[in-house]
Amino acid sequence: MLNRYPLWKNLLILLTIVMGGLYALPNLYGEDPSVQLSPLRNHKADGSTVIEVTNKLSTAGLQPKKVELSESRVLVRFADTDAQLKAADVLRTGMGESYTVALNLAPTTPGWLSALGAKPMYLGLDLRGGVHFLLQVDMDAALQQAEERYLEDIRTLLRNNKIRYKGVTRNKGVIRVVFEGQDAAKQAQDLIDKELRALVVKNAGGEEAAVEARVSEAEKREIRKFAVAQNITTLRNRVNELGVAEPVIQQQGEERIVVQLPGVQDTARAKEILGATATLEFRLGDTEHDVQKAIQEHAPVGTRLYKDRSGRPILLKSQIILTGDQITDASSGLDQNSGAAAVYVTLNSSGAKKMADVTRENIGKPMAVVYIENKSETKVVDGQKVTSKRKVEEVINVATIRDRFSNRFQITGLDSTNEARDLALLLRAGALVAPVDIVEERTVGPSMGKENIDKGFHSNVYGFIAITLFMVMYYRVFGAFSIVALASNVLLLVAALSLMQATLTLPGMAGIALTVGMAIDANVLINERIREELRKGNTPQACIAAGYERAFDTIFDSNVTTLIAGFALFMLGSGPVRGFAVVLCIGILTSMFSAVLVSRALVNQAYGRQRKLANLAI
Repeated sequence: MLNRYPLWKNLLILLTIVMGGLYALPNLYGEDPSVQLSPLRNHKADGSTVIEVTNKLSTAGLQPKKVELSESRVLVRFADTDAQLKAADVLRTGMGESYTVALNLAPTTPGWLSALGAKPMYLGLDLRGGVHFLLQVDMDAALQQAEERYLEDIRTLLRNNKIRYKGVTRNKGVIRVVFEGQDAAKQAQDLIDKELRALVVKNAGGEEAAVEARVSEAEKREIRKFAVAQNITTLRNRVNELGVAEPVIQQQGEERIVVQLPGVQDTARAKEILGATATLEFRLGDTEHDVQKAIQEHAPVGTRLYKDRSGRPILLKSQIILTGDQITDASSGLDQNSGAAAVYVTLNSSGAKKMADVTRENIGKPMAVVYIENKSETKVVDGQKVTSKRKVEEVINVATIRDRFSNRFQITGLDSTNEARDLALLLRAGALVAPVDIVEERTVGPSMGKENIDKGFHSNVYGFIAITLFMVMYYRVFGAFSIVALASNVLLLVAALSLMQATLTLPGMAGIALTVGMAIDANVLINERIREELRKGNTPQACIAAGYERAFDTIFDSNVTTLIAGFALFMLGSGPVRGFAVVLCIGILTSMFSAVLVSRALVNQAYGRQRKLANLAI
């Protein structure tokens, strides 16, 4: 009896290990501290931008390692973090408002590896350093905004049904509508109860004919849940668009959100990222008053004076038809008639109804789209970082209403398809539904992250060396085969995590250490089975075959049960626990491959072809 694998099987194992080595290799190259410039609307990065960046850095006495230009950004690499931070301040001041400047860590992977799709793993906050925020969602503000919307809905409902009322007010969660008589109050109560089911309506009682409405408890719960979920979506979209790799944005408790930005060391800049929002307002144009007179004197009552992108003044009604928080989706495209860039907007049900009513009643009149962006800017004044906020409002589109709008329509008047795409992205990111307050703020420095990496790496290396000494001394040649199989297991695990672009954290490194221990345990089982067969007096070739076959069932059973536990951790856990579970599950699969196939292939090559094998070095 001989122990041989067919040629194709040996080649397949060899190819798997070689590919694993290629895709694990980028993790050895490290990262450069870098500054990333992303152009804002109406701007683009080109060769002149690179020259301007280089000149400003040179004037400030900074020498970058490399300045790279891609389709959408400029990336400036530096040799150390100090130069990176200084350059970020210089570029934020020098490049003005046309660019977003963000700190980054750019991988130094060679071009030929990148061309193969090989990328290093992302490192989590505990390894890479970064900022951690705990945000408290202002639920009272979310409820007040909802009550304001319902107040406006009640006004519209009564007006559309020609029910006369004296006034509508809101105080401490109660919307009170006063009528001239009890008949109108009763009619309005029935109508509000029927149309606005999220409200609890009752007659106010007393001498005054009035109806009081409150938001129901079920609706309040939905508003709170929606506020947190929508804020998480907004924050995630906004952070992703600004190029922060692998952020962690997740809910904690009922009213809080955890935001972790790995690689971001500038807390003020991180706050700018979190505060950056954009939204739209839809307003009717004012065709009754003279714009020039409004410029010279003041805007008439019920109107506001705006400017479009070319600086032309435009007079719009003060009343807002709807705002960006009623936009559920936005995508860019081309207008079918003119071929111009357009953004296709989808509204929620209440927004669609309101838009349909307004456009039906104002056909032939102009309607404007006002773009609003709240910006937070940090500048260094007298050596101190000062953060200021400002609101940018501009009219991006004025169109004549031709027909009643549905829940989906398009916005034109944009300068380019790039601008349409950016606006769609910003609208999808949306505005925060409710304000958030930072209740906890922590910064993890890159030095601490490096220390964690070094400690985690050294613990794995020392453990590997200890295992190697034990296995070689106790199992001799078979121990050496086990160590080679173990090394291939680590290689394949790192390659798999790199291919998945997983985020490695300290729990993930603990998962790697645990996987190494479990993988060597499988080889110990195999070696002990072979020893048992030798003690029974079987031939060495038969012992090898029987040892692997008998050990496989035990290895399979133990790994399957651990795999089930890993899946449970992944499904029920969150954050670092899920990271640990991912490493554990992948490590189990790679350890089975390496312990059973790789070590068997090595044993086959060493002993499998010897017909007169007398003994085994085990």
